[in-house]
Amino acid sequence: MAGVKTTIIPGRPRLAVDEAGDGKLLVFMHGIGGNRTNWRDQVPVFGEKFRAVAWDARGYGDSDDYDGPLDFADFSADLVRVLDHYGARKALLCGLSMGGRIAQDFYERHPDRVAAMVLVATMPSFGEGLTDAQRAEFIRLRKEPLVNGKEPKDIAPVVAKTLLGPGASAESFDRLVASMTALHKESYIKTIEASMGYRRTTAMAAIKAPVLLIFGEEDKLTTPATGKRMHAAIPGSRYVEIAGAGHLVNIEEPRQFDAAVMPFLLEHQGLAG
Repeated sequence: MAGVKTTIIPGRPRLAVDEAGDGKLLVFMHGIGGNRTNWRDQVPVFGEKFRAVAWDARGYGDSDDYDGPLDFADFSADLVRVLDHYGARKALLCGLSMGGRIAQDFYERHPDRVAAMVLVATMPSFGEGLTDAQRAEFIRLRKEPLVNGKEPKDIAPVVAKTLLGPGASAESFDRLVASMTALHKESYIKTIEASMGYRRTTAMAAIKAPVLLIFGEEDKLTTPATGKRMHAAIPGSRYVEIAGAGHLVNIEEPRQFDAAVMPFLLEHQGLAG
């Protein structure tokens, strides 16, 4: 990607990020089956106005694996390191699915370091709005085959089909399969276990930072109904529904996604620094 460079943030574990631009810090965070390449359409575009950074969460992509189990709060501790690395007192956060949960968790722990949040296809807590059957299917599709000896490449095509909208392009499907194929098997299992065991629910009414919620019309995992409930609960929040998109909104409909997010971030960039 033109103008995009990869940086390694030191510490344990080391974190790989793609970055572009030199404005106020904007951090993109991927979902449970993704990596920083999920934001390849956004980093150069938003890098024209911000310092746009997309990370590989610990145990993903080119970031290091780690010893022992994962505490979901570890992601927030890593995000502190990212902000400190760039000398940002307050940052703009954009997280999809698990990335949105990380953003919410980070806000609860460090509200003074969040300028504004874009929460994409996410939920206040793991499994919010899902039936017991849907939770069981989530686990069956993702964790159980890996525990029983399969590799991420074996589950990638099946899971990808459940996440994309019916009109998603072949390129979107291929990109999602590629990111899932690249998963670190043991770290991915740790992430699923930590997510399932994480019962903390974000206090929506207590969020004071500006929030933009973006959901896909055809998302069967984090449905528009979930987004609308969050919108009703978060004071002053804004809600945008992307027509025809499934769970991977920014990959399936990048132009619509960027058009919704850019004005919001430009409006609130003065809060970052």
